[in-house]
Amino acid sequence: MPTLSANRAALLAFSLGLLVLALKLLAYGLTGSVALLSDALESVINVVTALVALIAVRLAQRPADTTHPYGHSKIEYLSAVLEGVLIVLAALLIIQQASVGLVRSGEVDGVGLAALVSLGASAVNAALAALLTRVGRRERSPALTADGAHLWADVVTSLGVLAGVGLVQWTGWWLLDPLLALLVALNILRLGGKLLRDSVGGLLDESLPEAQQQRLQHLLNQHLHREAAALEVHDLRTRRAGRQTFVTFHLIVPGDLPVRDAHALCDRLESAIAQDLSGSFTTIHVEPEEKTKRKGLVTRIGGT
Repeated sequence: MPTLSANRAALLAFSLGLLVLALKLLAYGLTGSVALLSDALESVINVVTALVALIAVRLAQRPADTTHPYGHSKIEYLSAVLEGVLIVLAALLIIQQASVGLVRSGEVDGVGLAALVSLGASAVNAALAALLTRVGRRERSPALTADGAHLWADVVTSLGVLAGVGLVQWTGWWLLDPLLALLVALNILRLGGKLLRDSVGGLLDESLPEAQQQRLQHLLNQHLHREAAALEVHDLRTRRAGRQTFVTFHLIVPGDLPVRDAHALCDRLESAIAQDLSGSFTTIHVEPEEKTKRKGLVTRIGGT
């Protein structure tokens, strides 16, 4: 089976988003349920964010140029931020609709057929969420990963809405319908807040997760113990910008080490890091041994 590119995955997300929106609007039209309307409103946001993600993924793949020497990958974080904002706005709109329903609640009809339609939409969303999550992680795309996480939450929300609407019809407690819509809105607000936090963190150059930091330190230790000329590494810094990871550190070598040998040592370290962290760019600042640090060492060979 051919590997799906980030571009094609984003285009598929937009196309299927339109289909899911149509199905959910049909489910609402069959019942008049405020809860199902809230589910459909969230799908409107899904379509908009899928379009934004499609544009962001294509722009992020542009090569580096004179005005953007580090590439364009950070634009995907802007897409994720916009998605978080739109999700929050959708939740507020749902709250407004639910508040009207609390005052003017009415009967919910046609649940059987609407449930089948909504289940079909949820099945499409679940398959798409799994695909976007897989491609997003493989391509290290914040836009696709955020879209996948949003769709997974949408699937859970839709199933909860269906169960609640069924309970409304079974019990005859019509007030449960707008109350259920309020619960949906609170869940969407939680999701939007998490997406905003994660994407803003990327824009603010957060370092790699702790587990990856430790793996990088272990990798440096392994290679530095093989290199007699490498005395110490300190001031290790990392940051991630979409598909790219940036690593910088200071490398202490003997003061009389020839420039040619120091350069070859840096090349070997950069190659080792690139093999472990795909898409990484490493910058190494070489210093003589009198610049060694006594605090905050990442690794040091031969004494303290």
